[in-house]
Amino acid sequence: MILEIADITIGAGKNVEFEEAIERGVREVIQNAKGFLGFHIQKGIESPNRYILMIQWQTLENHTVDFRESPAFAVWRGIVGPYFEKPPSVEHFSLLAS
Repeated sequence: MILEIADITIGAGKNVEFEEAIERGVREVIQNAKGFLGFHIQKGIESPNRYILMIQWQTLENHTVDFRESPAFAVWRGIVGPYFEKPPSVEHFSLLAS
């Protein structure tokens, strides 16, 4: 399993709209992607315009190739992209221990 972590900062005053958009985008677009296993969205406490999106994928390529190079990625960005203050920072992690 691969964990994608996207660190997202949105513009001030857009929280309600963004929160609806990100959940809708995951449920309607990403959830249908090849290799999708699950997700979590966390909202910053000290920085309420900051969100962490965590998506579990079966393989790295399920995210970087199967999803990111598909038409679904443009649909996803169309839903959430207008709220971004800056491009999200995205990294991938593999499980070391649990």
